[in-house]
Amino acid sequence: MKAVVHHRYGGPEVLGLADIPVPEPGEGEVRVNVLACAVNLSDWEYLTGSPFYARMVGGYRRPKQPVLGSDIVGIVDKIGAGVTEFTPGQRIMGDFVMTRGGFADHACVPADHAVEVPDTLSDEVAACLPQAGGIAVWGTQGLAEGTNFLINGAGGGSGTMALQLAKAAGARVTAVDNAGKIKWLTSLGADAVIDYREADFTETGERWDRILDMVATRGPFGISRALAKGGTYRAVGGEVSVLLSLLAANPLFRLRGKSIGMLLVPSGRDLTARVAQMAVEGKIAPHLEDVLPLSEAPEALRRTGQGEVRGKLVIRP
Repeated sequence: MKAVVHHRYGGPEVLGLADIPVPEPGEGEVRVNVLACAVNLSDWEYLTGSPFYARMVGGYRRPKQPVLGSDIVGIVDKIGAGVTEFTPGQRIMGDFVMTRGGFADHACVPADHAVEVPDTLSDEVAACLPQAGGIAVWGTQGLAEGTNFLINGAGGGSGTMALQLAKAAGARVTAVDNAGKIKWLTSLGADAVIDYREADFTETGERWDRILDMVATRGPFGISRALAKGGTYRAVGGEVSVLLSLLAANPLFRLRGKSIGMLLVPSGRDLTARVAQMAVEGKIAPHLEDVLPLSEAPEALRRTGQGEVRGKLVIRP
């Protein structure tokens, strides 16, 4: 089968289109004929081996899994031992970030992380939902009308869906991203926009009740300046040193009525099913910039890693 593979960490240049054996499902797995696989920032992290936690999961010196791609939609074509909830021919979806393998014609995925795709969702839309939609849903829980909410990295897949959910909740949303996305984010409903290359949101003097940070680059004292009393900051990812400094400082800032920490998303079947149902009901909709062939996966990863994509890119083998 065709697959995009990498055997060492690096940029898109270490990726290549290759013929590899079709995988066989192990116990608790199903094999799917891949219909679509979204490109996530986590794929870029597993490609480059940075931040360090990507190597802790994906292999310290070299990648244990040579095929990236975790938000997979596919048709079940073979069942592994112990799997009873799926049968060949079903169209399933899921966030398979721990096993990956979606940038290929076939992939083996854990059945207990998969759900059947609702009939009304296209392959491409369904592929955008599991990881990015899960982050958006979890990161906007509890938002109330009038909440002053900031999304750092608002122009990506998770950010755009978080923006939708925040506006639906009645929050006032500030969107932070690069200059190329500012006008677009305004058109999506952002109440205020900040080009991070021109201004640091922690130094504007404004304070927010909630901050959702897709890639943490600022230390706790800067974040604290940007939080209102009683405010909450949650980072989705970032360099390990930055994340550790945020976590270490949280007890100090709790004494000041502020909460600084990481967004711990319970990825899995339940959240994927919830996000899919929200998409069916029109409560959440990914912004799909383009659908690309397998040969374009290296460039799609580069653009995602560099923050150039408006919403999501999807690979269709």
